[in-house]
Amino acid sequence: MRARLLPALMAMVPLIVISCSGSDDATSTTTTTLVQATSTTVAPTTTTTTTSTTSTTTPALVNPTSVGRPWGTTVAGVLTFKGNPTRTFNGTGPVPVAPRVLWTYPNQRMCGESSEYGEVRTWCGTGWVGQPAVFERDGRTWVVFGAYDYKIHFVDGMTGEEIIPPFPTKDLAKGTVTVDPDGYPLVYHGSRDNMLRVIAFDGAAPRELWSFDGRIEARRWNNDWDAAPLILNDTLIEGGENSWFFGFTLNRGYAADGSVTVAPVEKFRVPGFDDQLLRDLGDDRVSLESAVAVYGDTAYLNSSGGLLQGWDISSIRTGVGDVTRTFRFWTGDDSDATTVIDEEGFLYVGVEVDRNLRRAREVGQLLKVDPRITAEGVDPVVWRVDVNNGVDSGTWSTPAFHENLVIWPTKPGKVYGIDRSTGAIVWTIKVSGPVLSSPLVVDDTLILGDGAGQLRAWSLSNGEPSLLWEISLSANIEASPAIWNGRIYVGSRSGFFYAVGDE
Repeated sequence: MRARLLPALMAMVPLIVISCSGSDDATSTTTTTLVQATSTTVAPTTTTTTTSTTSTTTPALVNPTSVGRPWGTTVAGVLTFKGNPTRTFNGTGPVPVAPRVLWTYPNQRMCGESSEYGEVRTWCGTGWVGQPAVFERDGRTWVVFGAYDYKIHFVDGMTGEEIIPPFPTKDLAKGTVTVDPDGYPLVYHGSRDNMLRVIAFDGAAPRELWSFDGRIEARRWNNDWDAAPLILNDTLIEGGENSWFFGFTLNRGYAADGSVTVAPVEKFRVPGFDDQLLRDLGDDRVSLESAVAVYGDTAYLNSSGGLLQGWDISSIRTGVGDVTRTFRFWTGDDSDATTVIDEEGFLYVGVEVDRNLRRAREVGQLLKVDPRITAEGVDPVVWRVDVNNGVDSGTWSTPAFHENLVIWPTKPGKVYGIDRSTGAIVWTIKVSGPVLSSPLVVDDTLILGDGAGQLRAWSLSNGEPSLLWEISLSANIEASPAIWNGRIYVGSRSGFFYAVGDE
């Protein structure tokens, strides 16, 4: 493991900038430029607090050694978006060798009408960011996911049959559900109907135990809930499109009849924006759509305004003190991809090209960031890859690790294998855009869905990716797949949800 450098020393380390000239396609060339990281154009922060490091003897909400591992041992499965609080667990193989569609759910398309920017249209299937949760309970593999038919579905992973009836919401259920990691029969999910919910699945039908309305007075953008919550020390943490980051003490338990109960109490509420950001942007589009990631006692989240923040949430564990901001960095543009954290605590931050401000053109779209660097005037970006090809380029996808590579798709369809240490581009492949789905890496194999509805697997065993197989799922695979015990579960915009595997 590489030694961690003090901020004063980091100022002398060369910053690696990778610039991809030409269009973001298979034929574009790359150049590497070294610059001295002695100054930065980072907007000033409102706090001088530094993130405390986690020692081997001090407990923390998320142990750094859990990177790449399942979320605890109580419930076996992929329990949230990208599997665990650092967003680095991809599931379990073996990866299918000669896959086919094992079952399709349901027997009619999952569709619903919803308004976007004042226009009502029909949405079908599952979309960004709707990865399923897959877990074991009472001898069955459960697959739980939200869909565009306004419902949260509970399906048997082996048969594709409903285990219990779907839970109805009042608008698109587009985000990823989170399954309680401590064994309570609860799922946590936000919908486009403004509600963040706790739903019990311990009976013949799901039941709502609690909900929170995103239409708060101080909201800056809208009221949806796209992100996948986390449950840490009996506390639900979640960012909303209302631009606020919340924590709720759940007070989970069981009633005398054995049914599960919760009695949530709001523990904290902090903004996903600040006055400096609003001045720099000139608009209120500062929603929190990416999922919060946690390392040690620090929660990291990014926003549609490009404000990457670290918040000390150790009070959840200790019961002492307040939630305080420890890190601030402005990427300059919409950042809907979830931040991923590696073994050493570095952040991998994806940025899309939306406003295309000068700041975003300076910063780049695929970033490795050191959140321990908080000294004013010192750039925390370790390396950056520029994939700006104009508005609607950049990335919406959450990256995945393979050994010392980070694998990162861009919306136009170019997939990068990047050296995590240096930022050098090791390889690229091209798929059909738009790519919003996030990659899986299991057993030295990359799995990715694309905009043409193709689900593919590549071997990563010999350096350059080698195509193993591809299978068509009929329409854009916006949602991210999950793999569990050798079966791949994913929905597409066709209106259906699929299990893919060997015979």
